[in-house]
Amino acid sequence: MSSWIGYVGLVCFALAWIPQSMETIRAGRCVVNRSFLALSAMGSFALTLYAYSRGDTVFYSLNALTTAGALTNIYFSFFP
Repeated sequence: MSSWIGYVGLVCFALAWIPQSMETIRAGRCVVNRSFLALSAMGSFALTLYAYSRGDTVFYSLNALTTAGALTNIYFSFFP
């Protein structure tokens, strides 16, 4: 029963990165603070590994997608 709530949260949180990432890709540069992006990517990646080790599909997927979003923005921050 409660797992669907986790999946709803996963979708909402993952979708939150899409507008920023699309704007970054269209502009070819990212103006988001690099420290925020680096900490976000490192934190998301660490939580991805943790969720994977626990077998938690919702949080594994969420953090993997969040890591991808942060890395996309980091890339365009350094390579406009």
